[in-house]
Amino acid sequence: MGKTFSEMIEMYRDVVRRFHKIELNEWNAQGAVIELVKQVGELSKWVMYKERYYAFKENEETVNRHLGNEMADVIAQVIRLADVYNIDLEKAYIDAREDEAKYLDSRGV
Repeated sequence: MGKTFSEMIEMYRDVVRRFHKIELNEWNAQGAVIELVKQVGELSKWVMYKERYYAFKENEETVNRHLGNEMADVIAQVIRLADVYNIDLEKAYIDAREDEAKYLDSRGV
C-alpha cells in the first residue's frame, strides 16, 4: 500500500500500455465511457450482494474483496478517460474539492 495518487495513475497507465499490445482497437473516449459504465454496473451488482438484495453464499470478506476490486476498476476507467482528454486528474480532483470548500464556506458550514 502507501502509493500516492500520482503513483496509482502511473501504475494504471502501465497496465493500459500493456493492454494496447493485445487489444483489437485503440481505446478512445467512447470505449473508455462504455467500459466505465460496465464497471459501474459490476460495482452495483456487488453492492446488491452486500446489501442482501441477491442471495449469495460467500462470506463478507469475499464480497468486500469484490466490492474493492470493482471500485478500483471504476477509478481506473476514470483515469483512462482523463488521459483520452489530457486532463490532469490529480489537479482536477484538488480543484473540485477546493471549489466545494469555498461553496461550503459561503454557506457557513
